[in-house]
Amino acid sequence: MNSVPPCQAFVDFARTMRPEIDAALDRSTQYDKDCPAVLREAIRYSLLAPGKRLRPLLVLMAADACGCPWRTAMPAACAVEMVHCYSLVHDDLPAMDDDRLRRGRPTCHVQYDEATAILVGDALLAQAFGTLSELDCPAPNIVRCCRELAAAAGACSLVGGQVDDLAGLPPGSGLEELDRIHRRKTGAMFRVALRLGAIVGDADAAAQAALDRYSQNLGLAFQVVDDLLDVGGRTETLGKSVGKDAAQGKITYPVLLGVEASQRRATALIQEARQAIEAFGEKAAHLDALAQFVIDRDR
Repeated sequence: MNSVPPCQAFVDFARTMRPEIDAALDRSTQYDKDCPAVLREAIRYSLLAPGKRLRPLLVLMAADACGCPWRTAMPAACAVEMVHCYSLVHDDLPAMDDDRLRRGRPTCHVQYDEATAILVGDALLAQAFGTLSELDCPAPNIVRCCRELAAAAGACSLVGGQVDDLAGLPPGSGLEELDRIHRRKTGAMFRVALRLGAIVGDADAAAQAALDRYSQNLGLAFQVVDDLLDVGGRTETLGKSVGKDAAQGKITYPVLLGVEASQRRATALIQEARQAIEAFGEKAAHLDALAQFVIDRDR
């Protein structure tokens, strides 16, 4: 695959597409009078908060790589962001990770209250599937998208990973156990984002398998880098608290492997992700650049 300036293709694509994603999310939250004002405000506060929009961008980039216009895939991109936002709002709650800062602003339960934050998450999860129903593609593809997103957000993936993450790894656990948590908690949403883009793009089995391999490696690399940033990042740069993992005694990749070995593993995972999409050629330039962005982000 031709080399490009580090991250530049992704940065350029993201700069163009984020306003489109934000506009679509804005339109989706113009509720009628039956939605209580405080709920509408809290949903928009959480969903429209400044962010990288990596997961919806993955949907659009996968669709693009499969020859589908990005506008066709936009409802799927919004649906993935809604599920992601719901999970963040709930994960930040005192009963879960108990975070007070998200995307550079007070978390939803701090800005409003715990009950409102719970209901924000409930509303976003429900709305995600309503948004998927708006896809302009064959009905069987819409059904597949709904099934894939439900599985990714469910008990065996995102929610199950969060349960195990909250419980913590038992003594003697190793890399396999830690990977298992994050393949579900972080990796599942990366994987479904790419799968939705591929489904909307009517990709064949080989293309979907390649995107799956890319997503699995990218998702784990993203979590390894996230753990490294919790050790060496800055709150003002990341927009969230740092050092919480160590304070809570959590087993993370730097704790398990050490910082240097974690950095090497992230680099190896990104290399595997890039190799997985070589068959797409220049159609995957944005995905390739995103992989570079993940390994370089906020360092």
